[in-house]
Amino acid sequence: TISLNYEKTRREFIRDAFGAGVACSLGHFLPGSILADNVGDTETFAISKPKVVLSRSERFLNGDGRTNGELLRKAVDDGVMKITGAPTAHDAWSTLFRPKERIGIKLNCLGKEYFSPHTELVEAIIGGLKSAGISDDNIIVFDRTSAELEEAGFRIKRGGGLKCFGTDALSGGGYDLQPQTAGNVGSCFSRIMSSLCDAVINVPILKDHDLSGISGAMKNFYGVIHNPNKYHDNNCDPYIAELNTHPYIKGKSRLIICDALVAQYNGGPAFKRQWSWPFNGILVGRDPVALDRICANIIEDKRKEMGLPSLKQAKREPKYIRTAAALRLGEDDPKKIELVET
Repeated sequence: TISLNYEKTRREFIRDAFGAGVACSLGHFLPGSILADNVGDTETFAISKPKVVLSRSERFLNGDGRTNGELLRKAVDDGVMKITGAPTAHDAWSTLFRPKERIGIKLNCLGKEYFSPHTELVEAIIGGLKSAGISDDNIIVFDRTSAELEEAGFRIKRGGGLKCFGTDALSGGGYDLQPQTAGNVGSCFSRIMSSLCDAVINVPILKDHDLSGISGAMKNFYGVIHNPNKYHDNNCDPYIAELNTHPYIKGKSRLIICDALVAQYNGGPAFKRQWSWPFNGILVGRDPVALDRICANIIEDKRKEMGLPSLKQAKREPKYIRTAAALRLGEDDPKKIELVET
């Protein structure tokens, strides 16, 4: 279980940074063999329209320091309905995921207890999967290390039912023995990504990055390779884009739900409270290029508001987004992206 003292630490930290009205909490994560048929034709899930849903509400974060899980669940379901065009949440989730598939939920817990996906948001995602008939046995919440997950407030669980652990918890370090190539990238993939999941939900954070400009949907998959440190030159371009062309990522990534309740516009990727603000939002999409472009625009707007130079002027323009569009991973032109704000 999550200790009350630990939960209070995170709430008080965020409250001090942003005010009591927007404080966050760890909430309560409810963890519950992943045996399923392999995915069939992944083209069934190909992106047809570059649509990104942005939901914002000051009520996502309650004044008592707790995240409003009920509102987040409604916003997540509504976003998935808008993305798929389905009339109900059950139909929307069922459009994306099959009952016997093994689903991985890839988090970004680099910020540990202060700046990681909120447990209530992850619970909302799990609830959506269950509405589509996905059993607990076929859901795994994961990131690079179990320690980072635990420090972000998630309970490590490897037994029956819903699973939650890091790549490092697997035997042999958790990575495939043979490297795979994607353009200029040569890496061993996490076995969670390569072998234990048929489909993946990508859950990044909305934040600045001191080299790539932003850390969004596409860069979150640096957390599934064993040597991401090798691919940060030239603002991580073309490496982020090329990594995302690999079938383990391109063929399995079905949905992106970006936690933007608290966001950061400078000093990333580590959490720096002086450059963070309560954006009070979540972004839902299927096109990683479109979603990263919208995220970059949000950060650029905030930087301008705060009197900071643009990312390009700061010599860390997120060039990988344009490269990813050229590699036909998605749409980069804001005029061709349908941004739905709720």
